Amino acid sequence: MLCDDIRYLTKRALWETENLMKCIPDELWNKRYDEIPMWKYVYHMLYSMDRWYINPCDPSYQNPEFHTGTLADLNVVPGDEVIERDQLEAYFGRIRDKIQNYIAVLEDADLSRQPDGCDRSRFCLILGQFRHWHRHMGVIYGFIIEDTGKWPYVLNMNGKYPKEPMPNYFL
Repeated sequence: MLCDDIRYLTKRALWETENLMKCIPDELWNKRYDEIPMWKYVYHMLYSMDRWYINPCDPSYQNPEFHTGTLADLNVVPGDEVIERDQLEAYFGRIRDKIQNYIAVLEDADLSRQPDGCDRSRFCLILGQFRHWHRHMGVIYGFIIEDTGKWPYVLNMNGKYPKEPMPNYFL
């Protein structure tokens, strides 16, 4: 039962993440907020999802091909490096598939267990990642709203998925 709720809410959160990424206008992709470009806020969020939702201590984890040591660190102002939108969209697709495959077989009894090499339960990792993930989504939403006046669509607990293709905004 708990895993059914996790699957339900994760599916919705993944949809919202994809929609949010598609709502970022091209002219804001490299715009800097507090000296950090928009793309780096997106990458930080995605990298954390990739590392922390399942097992941050997985010895077989491989960073994305474009990762560098400080790329996901929001305390480090980047120089002239850029991650292109298509790179992050492809990375998100891999993360989405990885998370969906993981939760598809997750059972309630698994939630209290720790993944190999990790000192936190699976439930703690998932809940913690939701907290972090949505905090950063909120920051990105704020940048978009401030610069465009448009509000990217969120599903809420029972909202219907829009029939229109992404990006979707509140009207």
